[in-house]
Amino acid sequence: MTRLGDLERAVMDVLWDAAPASSDGVTVREVADALDGRELAYTTVMTVLDRLAGKGMVQREREGRAWRYRPAATREAHIAQLMLEALDLGGSRDAALVRFARSVTGTEADVLRAALGAEAGAALGAEAGPTVEDGPAGRVENPRPGRPALDEATDR
Repeated sequence: MTRLGDLERAVMDVLWDAAPASSDGVTVREVADALDGRELAYTTVMTVLDRLAGKGMVQREREGRAWRYRPAATREAHIAQLMLEALDLGGSRDAALVRFARSVTGTEADVLRAALGAEAGAALGAEAGPTVEDGPAGRVENPRPGRPALDEATDR
């Protein structure tokens, strides 16, 4: 994923903030107006949006003579991708994750625990009930859907 410069990030913030209210996207003029205080030329904003489209950060659709722009991914998806890329910069990925986990606040740690717990539950099929499968001893109830039934004699 692409790292963004200051102006690109400001433009993306406008798009991300506008996304829920405007699912069909926003025009260059709407972005320029939202960047009030920066005194940017319309063509500058248009160039930034064009470059962001080229980087795959925004999607655009022609509307008459103008383009409408919307983010290609959510702000959260972009940030998560940046975090994953940072983990790939070198060294021990595990050590970096441990260091990160130790640096988050109590509330952030609770959010991480909840997300990891939900992921573990989904991986084990916890939200789905037991299933009935054919096993070595005939039909058995499998408390681990999506995974082979345990055979008492061989798997403990």
